[in-house]
Amino acid sequence: MGTHEQTGHVKLLTVAAALALLLSLLAGCSDGDVGGGGVIRLRFQSLAWQKESVDATKALVKEWNATHPGIQVQYVQGSWGTVHDQLLTAFEGGEAPDVIHDASDDLADFAYGGYLADLGGLLPQRLKDDIPAQSWETATFDKRVYGVPFLQEPRVLIANTKTLKSSGVRIPTPEQPWSWPEFRQVTKKLSGDGKYGVAWPLKEPVSVTLNLGLSAGGRLFVRGADGKAKVEFTAGDGIVPDTVHDQVNIDRSAARTTLGMGGSDTLPGFFGGKYTMVSLGFSYRQQIVQQAPPGFDWTVLPAPAGSAGLDQGASPQTLSVAQGSPHKKEAAQFIDFMLSPANMVRLAKGDWMLPTGTEALKDPVLHTAKDGWATGTALAPYLRPALAQSVRGYPEWKDKVATPALQEYYSGAIDAAELKKRLVRDGNRVLGRYQR
Repeated sequence: MGTHEQTGHVKLLTVAAALALLLSLLAGCSDGDVGGGGVIRLRFQSLAWQKESVDATKALVKEWNATHPGIQVQYVQGSWGTVHDQLLTAFEGGEAPDVIHDASDDLADFAYGGYLADLGGLLPQRLKDDIPAQSWETATFDKRVYGVPFLQEPRVLIANTKTLKSSGVRIPTPEQPWSWPEFRQVTKKLSGDGKYGVAWPLKEPVSVTLNLGLSAGGRLFVRGADGKAKVEFTAGDGIVPDTVHDQVNIDRSAARTTLGMGGSDTLPGFFGGKYTMVSLGFSYRQQIVQQAPPGFDWTVLPAPAGSAGLDQGASPQTLSVAQGSPHKKEAAQFIDFMLSPANMVRLAKGDWMLPTGTEALKDPVLHTAKDGWATGTALAPYLRPALAQSVRGYPEWKDKVATPALQEYYSGAIDAAELKKRLVRDGNRVLGRYQR
């Protein structure tokens, strides 16, 4: 071979090598793509935040990777406080994670926007059968499933056991709960001398009010024959807001100062004996275990019951698959692994919540009296889809109409008639823009 031919051959080899390197770099930068050796790489964005929950989730990812060398999952840490906007940006930029941890009440816009994959044909029958129909409803839009609901929590009353027993009031159980009128009488008896029967942390009042309102037959959102949602305020919708309003403004049995608090903010006062009970999500038990002073005895009670018994709304945590993921089948396989009965129990214990799966709910560890697990598990059958999660325009209605109206009503600044007028008149004005 002559010198000229040698030079041309070297140039061709150099170009080929450069192209090969470029292609390998591009493959390495492609989210959810097939990496070296034919390995499929998935990104899983988790919103676990408490140490026990993060540890449990990371351990499961590690176990998956150890047993599935051909499908490797990268754990990505997300945040509940920013997840909606972060995901929207990621979807629009084509950079969304393959497997997405979120909550069912955040899925509607993403589902209707075409950002999430329909999981109906991707999930195994085992998983479909294990989760009750009412839980699947929370992640179903237009008859398509856009998420797998796997963790849920009821709203409960956390009570100071010593104070409650010494008062002589009847202690409620899931089998014989307090009615809403009885609850009001109990909190009156427990109040006086600067102490209150109950604390309502209502910095975010809408979901608490609507979800507990289901027990009293409240629906608030209805759909017409045309499928469009609108707000209707019935007698059942008024039971919970009227109870809270009257406890704060008439009975003085609920602390006014807690209305603007988050749940964690009420715990020092609870430990100090200022409130006998606090209305909290079931998962707050972890903070109580960690923060309660030595010897502080507490118990978990069911929320009051109404005409619909113990029913209450819930928005379970969910796992979804991005529509843009090139490996939807493998992503669904990972979800199935994460949500086996045994693994669902591990995730529930880590988050101090309840699993949605019927097999996981049978685990003996979730039926112990310790830390109120048995009471919470007994409430699982009564959890229903949160009223608003399938309503287009709900976020704006909540922020611009319902939150300020409920806050003013609970503080006594407006009366019940004005509350109803705002929720219905102003609410339907907002929803109307989304229902066309």
